[in-house]
Amino acid sequence: MQTHSQHCLPARIHVLGAAQQPGRALCAALSALGVEVVALQEMDATALSRATHVVSCLHASQTAALIAATPAATTLVLLGSTRRYTRWPDAHGKGVIAGETAFLQSGRHGVMLHATMFYGAAGENNVQRLAGLMRRLPILPLPAGGRAMLQPIHAQDVIACILAALGRSWNGPNLLVIAGPHPVSYAEFTRQIAHAAGMKPRRVISLPAPLLMLGAAIARRVPGLPKVDSGEIRRLLEDKDFDIAPMLTALGVQPRALEAGLAETFAAGDRL
Repeated sequence: MQTHSQHCLPARIHVLGAAQQPGRALCAALSALGVEVVALQEMDATALSRATHVVSCLHASQTAALIAATPAATTLVLLGSTRRYTRWPDAHGKGVIAGETAFLQSGRHGVMLHATMFYGAAGENNVQRLAGLMRRLPILPLPAGGRAMLQPIHAQDVIACILAALGRSWNGPNLLVIAGPHPVSYAEFTRQIAHAAGMKPRRVISLPAPLLMLGAAIARRVPGLPKVDSGEIRRLLEDKDFDIAPMLTALGVQPRALEAGLAETFAAGDRL
């Protein structure tokens, strides 16, 4: 992972969502760099009334409230999600779209970072849940055989992107996708997770999405099995790959390869 120098970081930064990932990791990184951190778990208008720079790791649906609580000159770095680009937006995706719209209409200086699925943070439940599922299943049924593409980003690279965003000036509201270096198919993603977790990759079989949705509904009633909802299965049919050239240009962050990131994740004690 390579980043631009963070010598231009503000002396004081308010962080919303500081008690959970990735806010907790961000606060630690900022403190290590000598930045004064005002750590807030929830919206606090009094604390935010004098903020010059705010990072929000809260759900993007709270963007309008954040804009209302901060001075017009405050620079905002907001953590969004590429879920806003799905063809089947759920409440999460619709909330991100609403937050993005509020940000763009505000004219405020800053950036909303739309992150792809991220992994490698303490307590995250993307890679670990999939590894747990593979430990229980001899085969892995996926819609369209797992051919859809995705481009996950390591949690530490998300932090690096936030730090880089804080270290530069922004003219008006900006949007930027942050993602891993290369897209992989979902089937390949499962194979790399299996290797990193020290188990044999599961054979992927192709099943129709409606049949998988029915199976997931039944599995949700079985104790011990990871819960998968119908929306997740539907989204496995769409490609989630992105051009990271704008990210490289604006932030100077070179995200780590998926293989390396997964190796770090499981070496750090995330084996199930």
